[in-house]
Amino acid sequence: MKDLRDLQRMAQQMQASMEKAQAQLAEETVEGKAGGGAVVVVMTGTQEVRSVAISKDAVDPDDVETLQDLVLAATKDAIERSKALAAQRLGGITGGLKLP
Repeated sequence: MKDLRDLQRMAQQMQASMEKAQAQLAEETVEGKAGGGAVVVVMTGTQEVRSVAISKDAVDPDDVETLQDLVLAATKDAIERSKALAAQRLGGITGGLKLP
């Protein structure tokens, strides 16, 4: 029975560590950029978009499609960076297990 109690204790510690790490991820931010920084998306480690900044130089009323592409590219970059941050922070806790 001692092994089972130890396992339960370890699981509780892991859960507490995960909750703490997830709370920290919700506060940490990453930046996704496109067009050499013409569009910048700031996102948390939990993939919440905090802000979008668009340079005046990126705004051309005759070429809206390019601006849309830049916003999409910056958002994708921010998501990739956010996922990498989460994997880095949570990977040590889970011992490399890929948990949802």
